Amino acid sequence: MKIETEICGSVIKAVKELYGQDVPEKMVQLQKTKREFEGNLTLVVFPFLKMSRKKPEDTAQEIGEYLANNDKNISGFNVVKGFLNLNIAPAAWIGLLNTINSDDLFGEKKSDENSPLVMIEYSSPNTNKPLHLGHVRNNLLGWSLAQIMQANGNKVVKTNIVNDRGIHICKSMLAWQKWGNGETPETSGKKGDHLIGDYYVAFDKHYKAECEELKAKYMAEGIDEEDAEKKAKEEAPLIKEAHEMLVKWENSDPEVRALWTKMNSWVYAGFDQTYKALGVSFDKIYYESDTYLKGKAKVEEGLEKGLFVRKEDNSVWADLSKDGLDQKLLLRSDGTSVYMTQDIGTAEMRFKDFPIDKMIYVVGNEQNYHFQVLSILLDRLGFKWGKELVHFSYGMVELPNGKMKSREGTVVDADELVEEMVSDAKKTSEELGKFADMTEEERNEIARVVGLGALKYFILKVDARKNMLFNPAESIDFNGNTGPFIQYTYARIRSIMRKAAAENINIPEALADDMPINDKEIDLIQKMNDFGAAIEQAGKDYSPSGIANYCYELTKDFNQFYHDYSILHEDDFNKKLVRLIIAKNVAKIIKNGLALLGIEVPERM
Repeated sequence: MKIETEICGSVIKAVKELYGQDVPEKMVQLQKTKREFEGNLTLVVFPFLKMSRKKPEDTAQEIGEYLANNDKNISGFNVVKGFLNLNIAPAAWIGLLNTINSDDLFGEKKSDENSPLVMIEYSSPNTNKPLHLGHVRNNLLGWSLAQIMQANGNKVVKTNIVNDRGIHICKSMLAWQKWGNGETPETSGKKGDHLIGDYYVAFDKHYKAECEELKAKYMAEGIDEEDAEKKAKEEAPLIKEAHEMLVKWENSDPEVRALWTKMNSWVYAGFDQTYKALGVSFDKIYYESDTYLKGKAKVEEGLEKGLFVRKEDNSVWADLSKDGLDQKLLLRSDGTSVYMTQDIGTAEMRFKDFPIDKMIYVVGNEQNYHFQVLSILLDRLGFKWGKELVHFSYGMVELPNGKMKSREGTVVDADELVEEMVSDAKKTSEELGKFADMTEEERNEIARVVGLGALKYFILKVDARKNMLFNPAESIDFNGNTGPFIQYTYARIRSIMRKAAAENINIPEALADDMPINDKEIDLIQKMNDFGAAIEQAGKDYSPSGIANYCYELTKDFNQFYHDYSILHEDDFNKKLVRLIIAKNVAKIIKNGLALLGIEVPERM
């Protein structure tokens, strides 16, 4: 980055001296020289032709001669039509390597008190079931996006909104009352979220049985099948009891609320274990049981201001026809809230808690319309970030066989997925002989790091907007575009550095300008220098996959270099030092890059 900045300044001076014109930095277009041409950086000359009033080739030649005579970074140049290919002097590359080496967080920007505050919402679980594969993708995307936004110099607040109220919660509660016999996570040996999820499934099983029985009865009475099925679903005793429990909850019935608090506490403990295993966390957690009333109050406030309309049946709506959309229900005729109302209430609470400059919602693409509407409504209600809210929309994730073994039998359980990934990593590592001379504790820790790294990298390397197929076996591969391949390269470099230390090689903090350097080493320095641009682009695009792919390309380039050139066995001591510092910093950037994805690296592997 330093080289580009200095050359940019020199180009501005060249245009001023040669053509008498002041040009802004944004007009100076520097890019990597294409592989088929000689050079390291290429200046696009076309923007300066009106000033030079000369042919592209002549303009490039004049600017090239000026730079060669006035900028120490330039050792030579060549012209291809309107492109000026610049050769960067070896001393400049050594200087850049020293700059990279001196900064532990090279490429990342630091925030200060004036930095914008970005709030990112992700996870959004329901307290009637455990987290599943879809939640895994959501959590990994949300966590990574938070790290990327922070690395771009923003202050970041990570939030979660827990869906802890509603008829689905009452279904689990009622099933536990009827068939639980006082079972708890302690007595059952199950995680709390799994225990409650089992009762949600139990409710559905009994409810379906009741519906079938009633449907047969109504059809026997002469009601046609479609009407009989609809009536059965409405009249089944279980669903009526669940609705009665919901009314009691809404009215703060002490007994129902106590049961709700107890069962939710079991679920939260289970969620916490899963979050810890995934390596994600939150700065602030909101609960729908708190936000829905705030939302209703905010809608009533908007109604008074004429922003919304109340219909004859007492329901409240927002007319979005001027925005090219339809009408949106905000309060039902009985006064109860809908999801949109709750999201407005959550926004109200967050806006009071934090001075938000940008709000990012990590939610699946099936909710695209919802967030289009939410943005309009929040803007109408006066939230300064409402109009510019970001819906980080992502696609579905599936497995090759459609599902993996799970307690529910219909979804891929997050805990089982993590457990299986770690188990597969351990098995694969043992088969490849990577656990030689390690204790069982070391083996288990490396298996955890590699298994989770495989899972996270495989999910995050894919463009989030696309649906994806997650293949556990493919993700554990130690070759190709996988997490273990990148982690193994890091561990290999760390091994090299330990051997260098054992040989008492003193690696200096900075290299002398005249140290020897070859083209492959320059390519690696240039690739490391791209890390800051990769972070910046990933922040602009809200794209963890950009960081994943950068890490893979850097790793691939280093492995090719390592294959072609010796490091510790190099006879020329100065060449050895240059390569050791390059290797050390490749490892540093791999580690920092993977950290932006929430992936750990093993020192040994």
